[in-house]
Amino acid sequence: MVDPGLYSAFVLAVALLMLMPGPNVALIVANSVTHGWRHGLLTVAGTSSAMVVQLGLTWLGMAALLGALGGWFAALRWIGVAYLVYLGIRQWRAVPIDLTATAPPAASARAVYLRGLLVSLTNPKTLAFYGAFFPQFIRLDRSVGAQTAILAATFLGLALLIDGAWAILAARLRGVLAARGRLRNRVSGGVLVAAGAALALARQR
Repeated sequence: MVDPGLYSAFVLAVALLMLMPGPNVALIVANSVTHGWRHGLLTVAGTSSAMVVQLGLTWLGMAALLGALGGWFAALRWIGVAYLVYLGIRQWRAVPIDLTATAPPAASARAVYLRGLLVSLTNPKTLAFYGAFFPQFIRLDRSVGAQTAILAATFLGLALLIDGAWAILAARLRGVLAARGRLRNRVSGGVLVAAGAALALARQR
């Protein structure tokens, strides 16, 4: 089982990160604003389907990798900390995303689902992020496979919940979503840097 303290920190970190919009959220919002919340939820179904594949690969790779590395686990987690800080700095400095400017696909349910699937599945940063993020919340003195499975299931559940909320609220919050793009970047970048720094401090204990 996952350490309760690490699990609580994981849930909090994932929830905060998912509240900050990226390519998936931009597409979800675009479809909700243009075609209504049902198409927004179809987009969530597509992005989440891709997430199942990505998390499955993470689970298989993580169990094998951490089991093989053994004594190198601490070094791996330091690499993860550095990567999270790097992502945070890039997000802080990124050009703001206009959540109302993403062009939605055709209104057919199949097209909406497939575009959500492809946008999420072809994001090259996703697996690298999972590989850097998940080990921070895993203990080697417990089953790596079981811990990774629990974290992956939790990640997917939070994604469905939070992305679904984006879909339902998007049509009513169009003006709010379009505003303060740079502030969103600063907050999400700050969360990533803070997460990396906190995990670095935890490595010292």
